[in-house]
Amino acid sequence: MRQLAFVPVLALALSGCALFQKDGAGPRSITGPAEPQPATEFAPAVATTTLGARAVSAEALDKTTAEEKAAALAAPAAGGERELGRVVVALGPPAEQGIWLSSALVKEKAQGRIVTAAGKSLAVELRPGTGGALLSLAAFQALGLSLTELPEVTIYGP
Repeated sequence: MRQLAFVPVLALALSGCALFQKDGAGPRSITGPAEPQPATEFAPAVATTTLGARAVSAEALDKTTAEEKAAALAAPAAGGERELGRVVVALGPPAEQGIWLSSALVKEKAQGRIVTAAGKSLAVELRPGTGGALLSLAAFQALGLSLTELPEVTIYGP
């Protein structure tokens, strides 16, 4: 039994010996070297490219034809439509093709129309959404809006 009590005392005494060893690394403390050692290796250089080298133009992403955009701009207001509300729209995912608007004001998919503050009207597919309203890339381009703009539009639907 006395031998078992001696083991923790011996282990504690031997662990403290490392504090007094001379290994040329400078003074030590319980937590490690007292002074940081200078770096002797460097990370390899990272190759970078400008953003423009990998960017894709909006025209390349939009597969909607000029005729489809012109038809949507020329579409007259449908009889019996009502104002659903006004929303600020952001650019929707460019990979989703077509002329559409997604908004929490829309309860089910339908054909509708939006009107900008400047008075431009565009026939769109209305889609139910959550959160902020999104407008397709093709709709932004048909209305002549900047892709970084957050325009307010009035939504009309059935």
